[in-house]
Amino acid sequence: MEINQYLEVFIEESKEHLQACNMNLLELEKNPSDLLIVNEIFRSAHTLKGMSATMGYEDLASLTHQMENVLDEIRNGNLIVTPEILDIVFLAVDHLEEMVESIASGGDGKLDVTATVEKLHRIETGNQDDGSFEETAAAVAEAPPFVKNGCPSYEFDEFERTVIRQSKEQGFEAYNVQVSLRQDCLLKAARVYMVFEVFEQSGEVIKSLPSVDKLEEEQFDSDFTVILLSTENKEEIKRKLLNVAEVENVEINPILLLEDFPVKTETSDEEQKASELSDSSGSADKSEDKKGMKPLNSNKTIRVNIERLDILMNLFEELVIDRGRLEQISRDLSNSELNETVEHMSQISGDLQNIILNMRMVPVETVFNRFPRMVRQLARDLNKKIKLEITGADTELDRTVIDEIGDPLVHLLRNSVDHGIETPEIRAANGKEEEGTVVLRAYHSGNHVFIEIEDDGAGINRDRVLKKAVSKGILSEEAGEALTDKQVYELLFSSGFSTAEQISDISGRGVGLDVVKNTIESLGGEISIESTEHKGTIFSVQLPLTLSIISVMLIETGKEKFAIPLSSIIETAIIKKAEILNAHDQKVIDFRGKVVPLLFMKEIFQVPGKEDENKNVCSVLIVRKGEKMAGLVVDSFIGQQEVVLKPLGNYLTNVFAISGATILGDGQVALIVDCNALIK
Repeated sequence: MEINQYLEVFIEESKEHLQACNMNLLELEKNPSDLLIVNEIFRSAHTLKGMSATMGYEDLASLTHQMENVLDEIRNGNLIVTPEILDIVFLAVDHLEEMVESIASGGDGKLDVTATVEKLHRIETGNQDDGSFEETAAAVAEAPPFVKNGCPSYEFDEFERTVIRQSKEQGFEAYNVQVSLRQDCLLKAARVYMVFEVFEQSGEVIKSLPSVDKLEEEQFDSDFTVILLSTENKEEIKRKLLNVAEVENVEINPILLLEDFPVKTETSDEEQKASELSDSSGSADKSEDKKGMKPLNSNKTIRVNIERLDILMNLFEELVIDRGRLEQISRDLSNSELNETVEHMSQISGDLQNIILNMRMVPVETVFNRFPRMVRQLARDLNKKIKLEITGADTELDRTVIDEIGDPLVHLLRNSVDHGIETPEIRAANGKEEEGTVVLRAYHSGNHVFIEIEDDGAGINRDRVLKKAVSKGILSEEAGEALTDKQVYELLFSSGFSTAEQISDISGRGVGLDVVKNTIESLGGEISIESTEHKGTIFSVQLPLTLSIISVMLIETGKEKFAIPLSSIIETAIIKKAEILNAHDQKVIDFRGKVVPLLFMKEIFQVPGKEDENKNVCSVLIVRKGEKMAGLVVDSFIGQQEVVLKPLGNYLTNVFAISGATILGDGQVALIVDCNALIK
């Protein structure tokens, strides 16, 4: 069976279903009696099992099947949700993620999960004696069935009944499709695959007998039954199925609800509770189901390989360079018609630029989704009670930034959990709630996205940080006393700095924070700390929306042109040479009451050319890095412009204070200055 063409879709959808399992399991831990959450997890597991079996990944399908059995026992009321049971189900999800990652990296998806399967099996069977099994069987027998043409059909669970009921409201028809293959059919699994392709084109399969994995393993005679939701009429579906080779017969009958007929039914107490639960959810549930049951032809989203978006972005970057060239030519020629055309083209390309940049935007939710599970596990390992609150998960960032920001955020969160939040005993002794809170929030501000990690833990002890800094020789005791609290907290970003009394395998406040800071600054962002002892700490990360096309101030030094990112510039100034002072062999100016050191671009980048001694003023760019400022002395300002950031290539990887280059409208190359590297 040719499955390679579906592999990419399988991997993507498997990751989505596993993420849904993780999120819903965390919700189930908070609301262990909520059957709606259990049904959501069951649906994700059931879909994953079917896809895995179809693709031939038997280990993955087998483990999911065993997990599905446990979930089935929970929703049937035979098992009570406990943290211990959830730990094992979480472990199963971890194994499933490992298998999917193996498949994504070209492996076979095989993993020894015997121990986990055995644990799941013990959960499934350990709490059932013969009596309870008989009661469960009786309850299933009494469940309101569906009928097929007035005759009872096989049973559906509560979730399947809800799906069929809601699909009818959306204009779908539910069909019981019986397919018979020829007795002499040799490749039954291949024929099943072709039949299911027809089903997928016609609608959505919600159940099959035998199950999909048994069909793929050819563990059936020649007949199988499928429950199909479709907007097509049954004659059209039958015609398509009979066109499949070696399909001998097809019977299609509509499925009707039993309540459409005047028959007597008895309802058990458990079913009554489930009914009340369903009713209490009201219109919210219906709206959710309606969202999930959109007609197939209304789907307006497609999956696009990220490489195609990268190619599109690269082509547009070339267009931006040519746009700048045309604008330069238009200014030089001063032709009104040409000016009008170029101006119109600039407007259209600007709109196109916004569309392409938005296409590359990804919600930070894709990074945030992994954190609730991580925090839960860390809290259990450390015997702490921690609640993670996430806000602004729909805030969007460029995919390039998203790819890089995950690891720094993991480190900051682990620090907050390990060394920020205290143990329940210490919190209680300090008059706090035993459960600590870590807040992860994201929001837009201008052309930047801010991500904050706030905890209500112990905060940072200023004296302890200073004592450690002095012992490591980072600064003297006298210099430390003159520092503000904010400057003291900045010491945590020093290389190898840690205030932890014991080495922890989870984190240590300051261990690796220098790497976190370097990573964020390499993305054109910055990080800061605010803390109040005994109250808590806030790590604030500021990131640019995109790294590809940036706004810069073009300046000229000698015969060279440089580009300074606008995000680093506070303001421009023209100062008199007489205002330049000397302090500790460093030229400085008094800028709004602050002493700001001057950096001369000609000296830093060794630009040839002599300084005009007759000139009485200097052009200065005031730039910043966090709380620190510096003045860049240049020959002249050219103006603001949007430019494409291009890397310097493999041969120029360690050029000081240069983050890349761009091509200007006149064809000249301008180097883009990294202000973070200039300010120590």
